[in-house]
Amino acid sequence: MQVNLRSFKQKVRHHEKSMKRFLGKIEKNPPKGLDKLAEKIDAEVWQEVDCLSCANCCKTMSPTFTAKDIKRIADHFEMTPKEFKEKWLFFDEEDGDWMNKNQPCQFLDMKTHMCSIYEVRPADCAGFPHLKKKKMTDYIHVHQQNISYCPATFKMVEKMQVALKK
Repeated sequence: MQVNLRSFKQKVRHHEKSMKRFLGKIEKNPPKGLDKLAEKIDAEVWQEVDCLSCANCCKTMSPTFTAKDIKRIADHFEMTPKEFKEKWLFFDEEDGDWMNKNQPCQFLDMKTHMCSIYEVRPADCAGFPHLKKKKMTDYIHVHQQNISYCPATFKMVEKMQVALKK
């Protein structure tokens, strides 16, 4: 389903705090079967959210680039990892991560919302938004952050709130 970013941002403004609190409670006291529930909800979310109509993650966030990512993508461009880093990345001293210099991502086609390096994209991008990691509680902090950026994460938390109220 098409994502309306304006509507999404309004929903975030109204529900972000309560969703973060909800996730915090789950982290402290995980209900039985949480990982199975996350897997079930993940399948439902992707029936309702079309990433190609959104690309908000690529517009507003930066993946972290591992050494493997840098080598693979540099090879794709027939560059050295050093040249690749100099051209497109910066080193975040605080977190110790290589990240995009620019936002939106330089590899995002703004018209189609498609990634120009999709086949060799960073592992962080390939796994985003990390909805059904095997141990959900290990990713609560990630979901708390991603609620604001990713309609799929927002939808997952919304569905979890409903499922866990039963």
